[in-house]
Amino acid sequence: MKCGGIQLAMWSLLRALSFTAVAALTLNPALAPVVAAEATPTGSQTPLVTGSVAKTRFLALGIGKSSIIDLPRDVKDVLVADPKIANAVIRSPQRAYIIGSAVGQTNVVFFDADGQQIAAYDIAVKRDLNGVRAALKQSMPGIQIEGVGDSVILTGSVSSPIEAQSAGDLAARLVGGVDKVVNSIVVRGRDQVMLKVTVAEVRRDIVKQMGVDLSASMNYGTAVVNFNNVNPFTANSGTLVPGNGFSASSITKGLPTVTATLRAMESAGVVRTLAEPNLTAISGESATFISGGEFPIPTGVTCQTTTSGAIGQCVQTVTYKKFGISLNFTPVVLTEGRISLRVMTEVSEVSTENSLTGGSGGTTIPSIKTRRAETTLEIPSGGSMAMAGLIQEQTKQAVNGMPGVDAIPIFGALFRSQDYVNHETELMVLVTPYVVRAVAQKELSRPDDGFAPATDSQSTLLAQMSRIYGISSRVDPVGSYQANFGFIID
Repeated sequence: MKCGGIQLAMWSLLRALSFTAVAALTLNPALAPVVAAEATPTGSQTPLVTGSVAKTRFLALGIGKSSIIDLPRDVKDVLVADPKIANAVIRSPQRAYIIGSAVGQTNVVFFDADGQQIAAYDIAVKRDLNGVRAALKQSMPGIQIEGVGDSVILTGSVSSPIEAQSAGDLAARLVGGVDKVVNSIVVRGRDQVMLKVTVAEVRRDIVKQMGVDLSASMNYGTAVVNFNNVNPFTANSGTLVPGNGFSASSITKGLPTVTATLRAMESAGVVRTLAEPNLTAISGESATFISGGEFPIPTGVTCQTTTSGAIGQCVQTVTYKKFGISLNFTPVVLTEGRISLRVMTEVSEVSTENSLTGGSGGTTIPSIKTRRAETTLEIPSGGSMAMAGLIQEQTKQAVNGMPGVDAIPIFGALFRSQDYVNHETELMVLVTPYVVRAVAQKELSRPDDGFAPATDSQSTLLAQMSRIYGISSRVDPVGSYQANFGFIID
């Protein structure tokens, strides 16, 4: 009985130990490989597994820079995928030095004496941007720079496009080229600029012409002698408008027949041109405004050929020439209220001057009078500047007559003509930029505010074309605008 009790107690103890071992293996599976390793016979080819594979880490280096890595176990071997990009130097069993050599990516893996992986690193060798980063931080604190391969990328936010452009130029200068800089800087709250351009021109033309034409007829027996003196006006390629004149003739029996024609003309005219195009654009963007038209210019005749080789129907071909008012500008808000402008404005119109007349039908091709200005300038918001100006005076005078006789005082005026042409032009182009914001629609006025067509009774009885209504303060009286440009005409 006693011996059997001892055996039963030992059996119970063995069962308890087996249950404890099974529970330990179940709750901690990492212990299973250790037990398997201890059971492996000596000299077996089965590798020893002492833990899970080390997690790969990322390491960024600059060219010519190094990093120190402390390892958990002694290192026996190291693998560098591309030694041209990075190199690993081991001076102690548990410390390694990784040195960046060239821009690129590679990886480094460390092994222990049993061939097990201790650590693994993905190495990215980039440009050394510490100097560029310090320069940007000093001048523009809100901008970050990071290397991507052989290039760099700029991120962050600035208050104006000029700051983003300056950061890009600085980075390009330090890294060696604009093509290696990716500018991803965001501009906060980009300003909108409205540009008001005023093109004002006044032209005065004066033409004076006076001349005498003489003709005479003398008979000597059977011979007839005719005298004819016609003096043209050549100062402006002929008479501008038909001149006024009168003629007188003398017919006396036995004496020559004399006819005298006096031609005289004086013309004075003033032309005023005013164009005020307005255009709004976001800072850094371009905008274009065009108001005008096109007129056709004959370029030739195109004829169709029939199957028999005969010429069929012919069609006149034309091209179109543009004219009108155009404005193109690119604003850049430099600082608060300071604007840089790239402006091109043009005012053109169809003119009969220098026109061509030709063809079987006498087609007249007009010319184009153009005033154009293009420049870059810097103006504060709300300030005005004379972008361009022109004062031109052209005087022509011509005298035509019979040689010798026309130089005789007083009497020589009967044998000559003289004309005088004077052209005076004053042109000015003014620009005024404004930094603007959007407003409610009710705060804006349109050209048709206060306008309404007249009723039938107003049109028939009072000859009115329109009637004014609405708030009187919204309607400006006609003729209240006083311009301060142009000529003071005598």
